[in-house]
Amino acid sequence: MMDKLIASVVGARPQFVKAAPVSRALRRVFQEVIIHTGQHYDYGMSEVFFKEMDMHQPDFNLGVGGGAHGDQTGRMLIELEKIFMTLKPDCVLVYGDTNSTLAGALAAVKLGIPLVHVEAGLRSYNRSMPEEINRVLTDHVSTLLFCPTDAAVSNLANEGIINGVHRVGDVMYDALLHNLELSRKNSAILQRLGLTKKEFALATVHRAANTDDRSRMQALLSAFGSLDVHVVFPVHPRTQKMMREWGIPAESNVKLIEPVGYFDMLALLENANCVLTDSGGVQKEAYLVGTRCITLREETEWVETVEAGWNKLAGTNPDTIRSLFVSWFPTGERVLLYGNGNAADEIAAVIQQVLG
Repeated sequence: MMDKLIASVVGARPQFVKAAPVSRALRRVFQEVIIHTGQHYDYGMSEVFFKEMDMHQPDFNLGVGGGAHGDQTGRMLIELEKIFMTLKPDCVLVYGDTNSTLAGALAAVKLGIPLVHVEAGLRSYNRSMPEEINRVLTDHVSTLLFCPTDAAVSNLANEGIINGVHRVGDVMYDALLHNLELSRKNSAILQRLGLTKKEFALATVHRAANTDDRSRMQALLSAFGSLDVHVVFPVHPRTQKMMREWGIPAESNVKLIEPVGYFDMLALLENANCVLTDSGGVQKEAYLVGTRCITLREETEWVETVEAGWNKLAGTNPDTIRSLFVSWFPTGERVLLYGNGNAADEIAAVIQQVLG
């Protein structure tokens, strides 16, 4: 099977985390080329992940950078099509729900190349989210769809997608199991920031619905400022840009820091008293390390974390966020929701069977 070539498309920080275990599994059986679109491009959002997670450096870096959705996706599509036409891969593999995902999917199917979607079947049922459009469209043109949960399989079935669907568990769980001990040994971020375990909150905000709406952004900063603990806030470049443009200050208890690498992020997640986030991946990782999560949205694609009692949907209302932070603590058992940590091996095995 080493004569078979897989082109893996990544571009955003969560995709590097997901790709690390899958790439290791694929390279035991196939040739793989990694194509980085450059959607996330600074060191803290990109390069540090390849170094820490012992991933092969990208074979191609398109350097697309930021921009409006149509412009960014279009530039990716143009460059990916050129690469695919030259490489003629046996399949293209995409992750998650970003513009890089959609561009990789469209470029592949337009050229008749089988498409593999890792983290298929997630739904927030909020079509105003660009991520929801990306994941729905990608699922509907994929040849193989690897789902992290039973709910994801059901979502696909409800849309008439049954063929090529496999429930394998979550590759982020694979990554976490592989890297948690390394994080505990190698991360010194708590000491560096002067933090005490379980006596700080961790906040992340990056979704356009929050960052591009001044009133929502102000509400979130107000909510963070109302909490009686230090709030560590690694600031996404887009969030940083909008806060600067609008002149929204952070309260004295909110510590703004640059985006951090995976080891440092795991250390912050594991040792926080609470996570406040609008990120799907961070909700899930908080569950996996046993930290309660308040989600700064009205809906989530990771519904099972809410059903298990470890995640609460708060939107951006400061009173709701503060009330949950003060009075709500998980009581439910933290059951295994995302497989057994072997999702990457299962993905490689299915692809091998199909391409064989």
